[in-house]
Amino acid sequence: MILRVGLTGGIASGKSTIARHFAALGCLVIDADAVVAHLYRPGEAGHAALVRTYGEEILRPDREVDRPRLAAIAFASEKAAKQLNALIHPLVIAEQQRRIDEEERRFPDRDHIAVVEATLLIESGGRKRFDRIVVVDVDPDTQLARAVGRGMTAEDALRRIAHQLPRDERLRFADYVIENNGSPRETELATERVLARLQADLASKKKKEGG
Repeated sequence: MILRVGLTGGIASGKSTIARHFAALGCLVIDADAVVAHLYRPGEAGHAALVRTYGEEILRPDREVDRPRLAAIAFASEKAAKQLNALIHPLVIAEQQRRIDEEERRFPDRDHIAVVEATLLIESGGRKRFDRIVVVDVDPDTQLARAVGRGMTAEDALRRIAHQLPRDERLRFADYVIENNGSPRETELATERVLARLQADLASKKKKEGG
């Protein structure tokens, strides 16, 4: 039995740190950004789709996707961002599902909590694909400071934030919220509390489905 969990939040909210803690606690964790990176490799479906749509100019001399150049095109406007998402999201979702299905085939008698970490999880219809949604929440000033600390300009960070769901709307989709404004240890403890609730949800799902 698998409980499918979507883990999301705005950029620089700390999703990846929390995802790593879920993994350390025994969850299967799938990073949507890592899936995208895989799909962007030469020979993969995402690479072919990008070249068809944007042309060879988005490629480096080694034929790898030039991610900064692609981002400059894809985030130039809301329409451009939606075009890229419509192109790539179905491929990412299919690959995520393939990995979860593979885990279930490999360990058919084991109960799993599969956590998919993705920034645009809700925007891409995640409410329908997951049993539970966990939102990582952070106050806007901290979010912006963290984004700039990772090398973004404030302008770029604000532009990307504007292309995502508003904070209040994202929180309305949450089954559970992990606040990430405090110390690393406080965040770890909050993650462990949410995991305990997810484990209870998995047990309920198993009982309901006669597992």
